[in-house]
Amino acid sequence: MNKTGVTPSPPIGIAPHDRSTHMELSAILTPAPEGGYIAFNPETGTTTQGETVEDALANLREATALYLEEFPLKIVARPLLTTFEIAEYA
Repeated sequence: MNKTGVTPSPPIGIAPHDRSTHMELSAILTPAPEGGYIAFNPETGTTTQGETVEDALANLREATALYLEEFPLKIVARPLLTTFEIAEYA
């Protein structure tokens, strides 16, 4: 809490529990046609899969951590996730 009694928000991309060692990233999970889930991290482009949501997220954490070891990333803003419509196709 600061002098005004307000708890400041952590910087974007840093989880509030440990600002020095953890990053908060995005995950988009999509059901896979063959079963399970495809997991995608838009900040890094890493993609993986898993039989359950938990497996897919665990695999995405591992893949993203390995990616970030080689290609460090400073998060300046979170991606905006939205939806849009298109005309049906034949």
